[in-house]
Amino acid sequence: MYRRIILKISGEALKGDGQYGIDPKTVKKIAQEIKTVRNAGIEVAVVVGAGNLWRGKTGEELGMDRAQADYMGMLGTIMNSLALQDALEAIESPSRVMTALQIAAVAEPYIRRRALRHFEKGRVVILAGGTGSPYFSTDTTAALRAAELDSDVILMAKNGVDGVYDKDPNKFSDAVLLREVSHQQVLEKNLQIMDSTAASLCKDNHIEILVFDMNKPGNILKAAKGEDIGTVVRNGANS
Repeated sequence: MYRRIILKISGEALKGDGQYGIDPKTVKKIAQEIKTVRNAGIEVAVVVGAGNLWRGKTGEELGMDRAQADYMGMLGTIMNSLALQDALEAIESPSRVMTALQIAAVAEPYIRRRALRHFEKGRVVILAGGTGSPYFSTDTTAALRAAELDSDVILMAKNGVDGVYDKDPNKFSDAVLLREVSHQQVLEKNLQIMDSTAASLCKDNHIEILVFDMNKPGNILKAAKGEDIGTVVRNGANS
């Protein structure tokens, strides 16, 4: 069982069966799973993307200034984080939204020592606003916060993807699920677990990554307990 985890959830995971936006039923299910992890005595920080609302790269493709588009994406992560906080509070699981992009009316500024204090008090910490700077993804946010907060692992909760394969399982019926790979292999083979900046940060700081399918009920708790699901990424691993 891990002591402290960073749970990385894509924004798309919050839209349920819809094309975009936030599906309340889906958010409630995710909140319930997070609560079971916290009730197991594991400290939890969550990083949520904003792909269900906005993507910085989309804005760039439309001719927008990249930095402006990225700031819009950061605002989207704050919206998603507030929705998740509301769902957690509704089931009596105390939480705090901390954002690197300061919006004092709705969330606390991210301060490392304050986040650690929230862990001590048994609260779920929801990390919003990305890194607070454009050109960095929420994957990089997860890697950075994992290093800062001395987390044991980043749980990369995928939407319908149960791990890393040696080739595309949607194209090849003989694709094999890799149970363990190294950070170097993630970078060299471009395995698409996370972007290269985030993967390099994890490699340099020896941060373990677990890639798993979050759509199966109970999988977040299983991943947090270190059970044999998905794919583990660690330094020195062999595929």
